[in-house]
Parts: sequence; C-alpha cells; structure tokens
Amino acid sequence: MAGSANLNVMMKTARAAGRALSKDFREVEQLQVSTKGPGDFVSKADMSAEKLIREALMEARPSYGFLGEEGAEIEGEDPTRRWIVDPLDGTTNFLHGMPHWAVSIALEHKGQIVAGVIYDPTKDEMFYAEKGEGAWMNESRIRASGRNKMIECVFATGLPFAGRSDLPETLQDLARILPACAGVRRWGAAALDLAYVAAGRYDGFWERRLNAWDLAAGLVIAKEAGCLVEPLNPNGNILQDGELVVANEAIFDQFSKIARG
Repeated sequence: MAGSANLNVMMKTARAAGRALSKDFREVEQLQVSTKGPGDFVSKADMSAEKLIREALMEARPSYGFLGEEGAEIEGEDPTRRWIVDPLDGTTNFLHGMPHWAVSIALEHKGQIVAGVIYDPTKDEMFYAEKGEGAWMNESRIRASGRNKMIECVFATGLPFAGRSDLPETLQDLARILPACAGVRRWGAAALDLAYVAAGRYDGFWERRLNAWDLAAGLVIAKEAGCLVEPLNPNGNILQDGELVVANEAIFDQFSKIARG
C-alpha cells in the first residue's frame, strides 16, 4: 500500500526504533546470566527508544502533540492532532529475553485514531493501517478470521500481575470463556494481540486496565482488517477507560456477550 506522508514517517520511525531496541535486546539477553540486574538497562532502552521516536516525529510534524509512555505529554500547536506512542510494548518479555515485543505508533485526529503502526523487529513484521485504506502486514493485506463457532476460536487477553485488583474479575472471565473456545493465549504484548486479531491469527481479544498507548495503533489496524471493536462497558470510551473487546464480525456477538458476563 502506498501510504500517506504521515504513515511513511510513522513506519520509518518505528523501524529506526526497532533497530535500536534490537541491539539492546541482544545485550539484555546476556545480562540474564550476569550479577547485574537487567531492569535498569531495559528502562534505559525504553526511554531511549521513546526519545528517538519523539524527536523523529516532532521534527517531521512539529505542530502535533505527543503522548508517550515514558514522558510527560507534549501539547501541540495543532490541538486536533496527536501522536500516541508505546516505544516498547511487551517490556517484561524484552526483560526476560523473549522475542515478542513491539514498537507502537498511532496518530489521533480530533479524538479518532486515523493511522497506526505496530512493528515487531524480532520477526520483521510491520502491521499498519490508515482509516479507510485497509490493514496490512509488510506487503500483504490482512483481514480478520472468518470463524463463526466459539469452540473453534482462539482468543487473547492479558492477565493481572503483581497484586492488581482486577484478578478476580479476570478469573471470572476465563471461567466463562475457556470452556467455550479452543484456547486463550496470554503473550504479554497488547499491541501485538490486536495486530494478531487483525491478521486472523487470533479470533478475538479482550482486556481491562490498558493505557491509551497500549492499544491506540491496534484499534485502527483491527478496524481496518474488518474486526468489530467496542468498549467492554458499552457506554465506555476505549482510549480513556483502557477496556475493550475485539473480534471478527462473525463471532463478535457471541464472544462479547461471554466476555462481558
């Protein structure tokens, strides 16, 4: 797909950040066997990647705002446009040397996500979409799966960790969903979960307590691939609440009803 100038900037920037993070990733794998803990190293890699992305995007579009995971939000001269960035989605995977993490960049215009890029450097998979132009992975068009029977579907979610208060609710979700489907996966990178639903690898995804940068790019990619995307609370706001349910059109009603309890 020949994308817009904005999309090309996003893809170029995501690749540059991915290259830098890949170098750090090779080093963090070595830190696993040393006496020096890798946590600080990964934090520095994360912040360095965000700095690289912020500088590249702000140079290309100096009037746009910027919201990233690591730094304070930057208000742009153009109040209608804002970059939303997760420089390293899947930090715990990165920390443990597991090759499943991504760079996520979204463009918001007047409260709507109009373009998104999710780049997985370890697999060299670039998922991207612009509103009205379909969804793509590298040079191939991607579409949601067509499965329409719950028992044949595989879904993805996140699991609460470190004493988060939503554990009981998530366990109740799993108690409803697991008996009805072919499996639930938890790979620890929400951006890639959304990209995988868009690509038909998963049939659906639900999660609570995400941040805007975790899911912004994935929203437009999933929608452009033909997925239905709604707040878990039908009256909610996905970007503000960080709660959503996503699935292919054929299974959405069945899946969302179970996910919502």
